[in-house]
Amino acid sequence: MGHHQEIEIKLEVRNPGLVKKRLRALGFRPAQRRHLERNYVFDFPDLRLRKARRLLRLRFADRKAILTFKGTPAGSRRYKVRPEIETRVDDGEGLRKILESLGLKEKFRYEKYRTVYTRTGSGEAPRHELAYDETPIGCYLELEGSRAWIDEIARKLGYKTQDYITRSYGTLFLEKRRSLALGTRDMVFHKS
Repeated sequence: MGHHQEIEIKLEVRNPGLVKKRLRALGFRPAQRRHLERNYVFDFPDLRLRKARRLLRLRFADRKAILTFKGTPAGSRRYKVRPEIETRVDDGEGLRKILESLGLKEKFRYEKYRTVYTRTGSGEAPRHELAYDETPIGCYLELEGSRAWIDEIARKLGYKTQDYITRSYGTLFLEKRRSLALGTRDMVFHKS
């Protein structure tokens, strides 16, 4: 939590079994069990945040709520680099009402099952994080940390720099929605 410069990429997981095997071989173990995250992206009616490539998100996970602001990404082709401010919120639903009272509207909703991994005994910096995300449009790894760490872990997992994805889940969903002719506005799991 707090304010920092976020450096991250996503990697599409085409073979979950193989990726999980490689994670174990590299010493990664689940640090935070698989849990559902419900994310709500807010913007003003004129979409001024999106137009400036900024994001205001309210996330609910494990009975916690987190408000996140992400600033405009810096010019980097390989990594998504942007300022990030996060804070835990005691009353997420109350905050949602405050945001709406200020004129912000929920513009996009997305869900994912996330498992956070850590590398045991590695002595890695606390800002290094590897998450395994299961989304309605597929599975992805999200690596956040230094550029050197991201490159090392991606390479050891069998990925090349051309596999790096810097687009948001919202953008990935719009691309998949068009290609698959999905009729839904939000990236959520359908209840059966």
